[in-house]
Amino acid sequence: MDGEVVQGALAAAGTVSLWDLFWQAGFVVKLVMIGLLFASVWTWAIIVDKSMRYGRFRRQLNKFEANFWSGQSLEELYHSLSERKTSGMGALFVAAMREWKKSFEKGARSPLGLQTRIDKAMDVTLAREMDSLESRLGFLATIGSAAPFVGLFGTVIGIMTSFQAIAGSQQTSLAVVAPGIAEALLATAIGLVAAIPAVVAYNKLSSDVGKLGMRLEAFADEFSAILSRQIDEKLTSR
Repeated sequence: MDGEVVQGALAAAGTVSLWDLFWQAGFVVKLVMIGLLFASVWTWAIIVDKSMRYGRFRRQLNKFEANFWSGQSLEELYHSLSERKTSGMGALFVAAMREWKKSFEKGARSPLGLQTRIDKAMDVTLAREMDSLESRLGFLATIGSAAPFVGLFGTVIGIMTSFQAIAGSQQTSLAVVAPGIAEALLATAIGLVAAIPAVVAYNKLSSDVGKLGMRLEAFADEFSAILSRQIDEKLTSR
């Protein structure tokens, strides 16, 4: 008889969809699943947005470097960039040139003070650019670390439901424990579905941000050296 019950339960389980499992789950487990599904959707939205944005940012860096080293004068490049919103290397360049022009308009005489102000202007701009690039990456890290435990919470609740069903029916057949076990495993699966892409994307996007940051820092150092030579030449010629 028990064998027939097991076979019947397995046959019934084969016709149950994930949607049915969701609706049969308890209220707490449903909340866990819904929260994890929303987190998964938001995770993928961030992944797509950041991947596209980093691609555009990388192309902007390549375009700016081509213009910067094309032999065009710094004044012409500054006038072309200062009239519109810039980002990346363009923002660093405009910030440094703006400080350069303000200082010489006011009759700067100390090369050390001028160089310090230019470096500070680029440091502030660089920090702002990095904050913009790194925004919302923390959400991916949080989901990657927390989602499995949230799914595990749903798993525990599902197993508790199975034990309550056993206690209420005084039976330990598969038909009694299957619903609770099924919703427990579904909660665990959704937790992993949310966590795994978040962890992989966070590592990949963090690596991309690091590479972009290194390019920005390298340009800031190189442009600072160029301006330092220009400052010496201007102040020496006075």
